[in-house]
Amino acid sequence: MHQPHPDNQPITARCGILTISDTRTPENDTSGQAIQDLLTAQGHKIAAYQLCPDDPDQIRAQVIAWGDEPEIDLVITNGGTGIAPRDCTVAAIAPLLTRNIPGFGELFRMLSFEQVGSRAMASQALGGMMGKILVFALPGSTKAVTLGLERLILPEISHLLTQLRGLPPAGQK
Repeated sequence: MHQPHPDNQPITARCGILTISDTRTPENDTSGQAIQDLLTAQGHKIAAYQLCPDDPDQIRAQVIAWGDEPEIDLVITNGGTGIAPRDCTVAAIAPLLTRNIPGFGELFRMLSFEQVGSRAMASQALGGMMGKILVFALPGSTKAVTLGLERLILPEISHLLTQLRGLPPAGQK
């Protein structure tokens, strides 16, 4: 695929993974594990991993804490992005974002529609920036996190971090 302005070199992202669920444990968190496996397979580093209940104050506090950590470039959450009464991830995270990446949610829902049909409309998956870090909120299913990472996040991590850091594209000084 043609890239409009190539990046200098791949960037190794330092990632915080937050699984949001009232029922998951480290032993049965297949989505959190899939995120970690997909990131590390591409050479990225897992700087932090945490489970958090569906509680907006706790979600917000954890994302803010990671935003203050210089060793984290990227936060990926999974879970709590639907419309069920306990789904509060987007409401907790969206006000923290200094800039939205609306295309992420739009493309995620489009790709998800190809997999699950019209139920994709209930996803509130979102992406954005909080200061100098990227934040993506994905649904909690392993299939959804795999889709979001393989088709959207992994192909663009280096480019997004290059842009966020204000680095020049390849061939420019």
